[in-house]
Amino acid sequence: MKKISVKFLMALMMLAGVTPCYAQFNLKKAVGGAAKAVKAFTLTDQQMAEYVKESVDWMDMNNPVLPEDDPYTQRLRKLTEGITDADGIPLNFKVYNVIDVNAFACPDGSVRVFSSLMDLMNDDELLGVIGHEIGHVLKHHSKNAFKTELLTGALKDAVASTGGKAAALTESQLGTLGESLINAKYSQKQEKEADDCGYDFLKSKGKNPWGIVMSFEKLQKLEGDAGSKQSYITKMFSSHPETQARIDAMTKRCEKDGIPRPTE
Repeated sequence: MKKISVKFLMALMMLAGVTPCYAQFNLKKAVGGAAKAVKAFTLTDQQMAEYVKESVDWMDMNNPVLPEDDPYTQRLRKLTEGITDADGIPLNFKVYNVIDVNAFACPDGSVRVFSSLMDLMNDDELLGVIGHEIGHVLKHHSKNAFKTELLTGALKDAVASTGGKAAALTESQLGTLGESLINAKYSQKQEKEADDCGYDFLKSKGKNPWGIVMSFEKLQKLEGDAGSKQSYITKMFSSHPETQARIDAMTKRCEKDGIPRPTE
């Protein structure tokens, strides 16, 4: 049997987050922790998909999802008619009847819109938000953020492969992952990429991309407000000047393409 070098073992320990301790050092525990970390860092796309599905299912069970005959759901269905996939990723839409102002899209194509956001926005603005969120999916921002949460967050010890199936998660862990999907933080570069990608996506589906501009303008007006309105605004914009720059960039694209702005 080949001997494991001390240098290699120490590298595995660091990967696993094991701090070397020369007093009462437990070799078996250190090697076990290192092996667990190696498994976590070789997470497959299939395992990722399982974790995403489990997290979305948990969120749908733990939030008030409005039924198909509800006016909010009917409005969303009409608004997203013809938007069935994003580059081959099947899309599904649901409304959460909650007071927070938010919307998010998951790596598996699940798009969740909060009723309070729908109250604030007209159809064009709401479609602009949806297009932007789907842009994050198309650019793999949401997938990468979710994977980072799995591999470097508090759940990393739970992420392991047993028999080719992703490890089962507790209710608390699923809640943590669900929270990471809802409140994913993106860099300004990623937000701009999602703007452009969302623009192209809406245009390809025969929808008016001016909605992105209009939604930003609506959110910009609300930036000074307190309370639940801050949730989505804080996630979307880091500073007032940056908000205006994104509005200007999307306006320029719409005008260049000769797309008429909808009447508000």
